[in-house]
Order: sequence, then structure tokens, then C-alpha cells
Amino acid sequence: MMIRENIEEQELRILSPFAACSRNSRGRDFPETECDIRTVYQRDRDRIVHSKAFRRLKDKTQVFLAPQGDHYRTRLTHTLEVSQTARTIAKALQLNEDLVEAIALGHDLGHTPFGHAGEAALDSVCPDGFAHYKQSVRVVELLEKGGRGLNLTWEVRDGILNHRTSGSPSTLEGNVVRLCDKISYIHHDMDDAQRAGIVYEQDIPAHLRKLLGESTRERLNTLIHDIVQNSRGMNRITMSEDVEAAMGELRQWMFKNVYKSAVAKKEEGKAKMMLIKLYEYYIEHPDQMSREYYELITVRGQTPERAVCDYISGMTDQYSMAKFKEIFVPRSWEIY
Repeated sequence: MMIRENIEEQELRILSPFAACSRNSRGRDFPETECDIRTVYQRDRDRIVHSKAFRRLKDKTQVFLAPQGDHYRTRLTHTLEVSQTARTIAKALQLNEDLVEAIALGHDLGHTPFGHAGEAALDSVCPDGFAHYKQSVRVVELLEKGGRGLNLTWEVRDGILNHRTSGSPSTLEGNVVRLCDKISYIHHDMDDAQRAGIVYEQDIPAHLRKLLGESTRERLNTLIHDIVQNSRGMNRITMSEDVEAAMGELRQWMFKNVYKSAVAKKEEGKAKMMLIKLYEYYIEHPDQMSREYYELITVRGQTPERAVCDYISGMTDQYSMAKFKEIFVPRSWEIY
């Protein structure tokens, strides 16, 4: 069979001259025999989807801690929305959709329980600091598969590392994901905030609604079309000045009125305290971590501080609360 080779030839014929074609990948840290069906980026996507870290995203907070309701976003649904938006733009720009999907699905694998509150907690206590985008790379390079990592291609790891606002991805596909991460969280967090009654559509400044749209759906549509129209045939991913400025202003409005609102932050102090206490406990008792994390110290030469951050950042919200209760909350008397 020459299925993979045919797909690679199609990419070279059909995709933009600025796209990252699978055949031109810089490869993996550890060379492997090529798959006869899938390209390197398709394999990376599949490895991410089948990873333990990806499955745990379904029980990690996006913005609202322990929300009462079935329709609020989690870190997993955020990831899927980033992937969907990024794939739409990549297809329209004739970029490598498989690479975009792999980066998007892997970009938040290193996120902590309780969203950015958890990230801030670990960053405050770990001597080397903690950043989820660096941790996501650590997950795919070291922590998955019993310490073997996923051995992803350089382009996927580069896109994951540089998905943050200040990042600078080396591929156009990585730049698409970087922008779609921001677009997605602005819009789905707005949707969640309106559902929670934190803000209402009419609260959004009128000039932003006039330029971008009168609903979350309209604004998302405006931004996607603006990126496609301004990036087609270009060797960069760009937006028109007025729409980009409006998106930045809407993002700042979200920080002021949603992300830093009393409703969104009312449980953050508790979450931070809990993770800090867990960190302090496991630093004193590293043997109480799961064996694979304890062996990061005893077998693989990692520092206790980094191994403990690996362990805690991999926890889901519920698991971290259960461990805190197990360690710090006295058990009820049992009658025999």
C-alpha cells in the first residue's frame, strides 16, 4: 500500500506553498518506522487523543469552578472548540489541517485542575515556576506512556509550546491555533458567563457589538471570516486592524467583567490553598504520590519539586479534592 505516500503527494499539490507538508516535517526526537496509512501529523493527532492526559481534560475547569449545570465548558470542550475553529480556518487557507488538529488537541494537556487558578498556585510555590504551555510539552515528551512520552513531531511540539498569546509558532498552522485559542475562549466563556447571569449581551460595549456582531455566534463568524480574508495567499496569519483591535478590547472587557468577577473568582482562593497544601504535603512525602511520579525522582533523576508539580497538575478537579480530603480532613468515627 502507498496510502501515506499518496496523501503526502496530495498535500504537496493542493496545499498552500506556505503550508507545513507532512513530508517536510523536521521529524521526531526518536526516529520511527513510518505508518503505511497515516502521515506523521495524523499519527501525532491519534497519539494525543488516546493519551491519558487528554482524557483527564474532561474533568478540569475551564473558567467556572464546580459550576452547577451540565452545559458549562470544561478544558476538554474548550480544546475541541479550538480544534474545530482552527480546522475551519486551516481548510479555508489550504493549510495542513492534520497539523492544526494535532496542535489544537494537545495545546492544554499540561493544564492544572481549577484552570488558571491552579496554574497560579503551582507557579507561586514551585522554585522553577509553572506554566501550563511548558507543562503540555513536558507531558508529551516525558510524562505520557510510562515516561517514554508520545514522541511527537517537532512542529506539533513547537505549536503546543507557542500557543500562548506571547508565543511565536514556527508554522502557519501553529499561528492559526494560537489565534483560535484566544478566539475560542473569549466566545465560549462569554456564552458561559451569560448563562451564569454574570453579564448580558447588552452589557458589551455598543461599538464592539456593532463591529463584531450582536451575538456570540455573529462575533465568532466575523473573526473567522476576517482571518481568512486577510490571510489568504499570505505567508502569515493576520487580521484587519479594526477587527483585531476590537477583539483585543473585547478580551480586556472579558477579563474585567468575567474572569475577575466575584462569581468566577469566589472559589479560587479555596482551590489555590488546596493545591498549595497538596504541594507541601507531597514535597514532604513524595512516596505517597503514584508510583510513576515517585519514580521520576528515584529512577529518572527529576527534582522533587518538579515531580510534585507533574503529579498535581495531572490531577482532575475531583481527584485533587478527594486527595485533599483524604490527607487533611479527619475521618468520622466508625462504630464497631
